[in-house]
Amino acid sequence: MSAIDTAAEKPALRVLLCAPRGFCAGVVRAIDAVERALALYGPPVYVRHEIVHNKYVVEGLKAKGAIFVEELDEIPADTTAPVIFSAHGVAKSVPLEAAARNFYAIDATCPLVTKVHREATVHYKKGREVVLIGHAGHPEVIGTMGQLPEGAVTLIETAEQARTFTPRDPANLAYTTQTTLSIDDTAAIVDILRARFPAMTAPHKEDICYATTNRQEAVKKVAPHVDAMIVVGAPNSSNSQRLREAGERAGCRVAVLVQRASEIDWELFDGITSLAVTAGASAPEILVEEIIDAFAARFAVKVETVHTVEEDVFFPLPRQLRPDIPDAAAE
Repeated sequence: MSAIDTAAEKPALRVLLCAPRGFCAGVVRAIDAVERALALYGPPVYVRHEIVHNKYVVEGLKAKGAIFVEELDEIPADTTAPVIFSAHGVAKSVPLEAAARNFYAIDATCPLVTKVHREATVHYKKGREVVLIGHAGHPEVIGTMGQLPEGAVTLIETAEQARTFTPRDPANLAYTTQTTLSIDDTAAIVDILRARFPAMTAPHKEDICYATTNRQEAVKKVAPHVDAMIVVGAPNSSNSQRLREAGERAGCRVAVLVQRASEIDWELFDGITSLAVTAGASAPEILVEEIIDAFAARFAVKVETVHTVEEDVFFPLPRQLRPDIPDAAAE
């Protein structure tokens, strides 16, 4: 049988590629921060927590000389190497510990996460009880709650918790949110809180970041029109998990999250004629291409890109790493 005959026997598959997808400005900034630090100072460069939640990215940076740790006490006391904080942000205690140990710390926290930190701090200084809508245990939530003294922030994860929450002073409340939440779930929780506490202070600008919003909206547009959906991303990536959920809720009967093509359960895609593909904000485009190539090996693939909004957000590197600042490497 010729190669042409084999190709002709492949079932047709229409692939709708969501745009925007993949890296956001905060992720680009964080990865570039590690690579720039390696270029300026040479390896090793220590990174507290995964710089972004993507194994492929982390392994690539490891190969270049980055060393990932979960806590600062894993770093040698006498190191002069840079220590970078991940895009998810850290509690106030972390930079204080780094300073106490004379580490050369570089903060790669996404500026949109820093915005949430500042909001929470302002509310606290004004005497408001702070409600944080988010997921317990996520690094971003740990970092945000860690901006204030213990007990100053109440974490609400579900609508049920919003219904039963009892504040100290109902007239003196403010809320913030994790930046990578489900738009719809968060709106439902906020509606409950606002109905119960009309005087509650809201963020000046939506805390859920532009990239999370844009990727979820793209999924909602495409999901009702395909048989299945692949979200490229890590299981510990909040924004990637929310994309999968958004696909399911929008009517896609098969919506799965995978990190690499090797994880695809092909039985789930038996008989499909249309597929949507998107990627979480920490997933590189090369993995999207890998997924499409894997389907192309089994289907006669026709790829169409579905655009919903153009993104042009850019965040400059942390101060110590910017080439436009004189003697950055000498600081």
